[in-house]
Amino acid sequence: MQVVIRALNVLRALAPKTRGATLQELHEELDIPVGSLHRVLATLTEQDFVTRSPANRRFFLGQEARRLADQNTDRSALLFAPHPAISAAAEASGETVFLTELIGDRAVCVALSEGRHPLRLFVRIGQEMPLHAAASGRSLLSHLPERAVQDLVGQRPLTAFTADTPTTVEAVLEHLALVRARGYDVCDDELDRGVWAVAAPVFTSTGTTAASVTLAAAGGRMRDPLVRATAVQTVLTAARALSEGLGFTGEWRDAAAEPAGPPAAADRDPAQADGAGGGPPEEPAPTGTRTTRTATRSPR
Repeated sequence: MQVVIRALNVLRALAPKTRGATLQELHEELDIPVGSLHRVLATLTEQDFVTRSPANRRFFLGQEARRLADQNTDRSALLFAPHPAISAAAEASGETVFLTELIGDRAVCVALSEGRHPLRLFVRIGQEMPLHAAASGRSLLSHLPERAVQDLVGQRPLTAFTADTPTTVEAVLEHLALVRARGYDVCDDELDRGVWAVAAPVFTSTGTTAASVTLAAAGGRMRDPLVRATAVQTVLTAARALSEGLGFTGEWRDAAAEPAGPPAAADRDPAQADGAGGGPPEEPAPTGTRTTRTATRSPR
């Protein structure tokens, strides 16, 4: 019985911690002997109620715990108040803008502000974004150590959502180098056909990545290079505001001064290429999302 109680206490302790907890932090909070706590965490991890991030070795609620919670919760994005920078970006662009965090080993949407277009992308709080295929996910990975990226990306199959999706760890690492060079990522037909998205990382006072900001839109509205360039600047402005709010004082790259991307990007059809400054393949929305008159596929 004591083991069950300890396991439940661990889940209760992790539930509100969006940034997870270390073994030592859980030990100090719950007063469970380290050896016993380690065994409880191992069992919970084996059953996917707890997950441990390869990037920072912190423990988080696992997919199974979140699945059970979602079955009994009608979660609406309207219940989550987005940061003013997210709302301002959505208002300025008219497109859906959302915030994504790395929770355990998954990129998860934690806040959003919907666009005002009748046909817009459907995203929900708690939605998981594919790390290798979504601009939101790749922005989160872009400043992690290479080994951490390999652990995160290499632990599951890299689904080819479209013909343009990077499907090897090497391709993802190469793409991330371009994201770091220009300061943002674009996803164009790599996750869903006809969806375009741009994302930028949000930094803490120590320069680590806390989240990513993503603007996602129907590809047809983003064919004009000036419109794409404006969307890039809108996302960078939001990311900077969020980063400064977390105490980040580093320099920000001028969006107009970007390194050129690979030849393949320049050779793509103009209606699909990234016009905000050549670069890696860009990011659309997540696959498997429903389409309605007011909501099309959700971007990642």
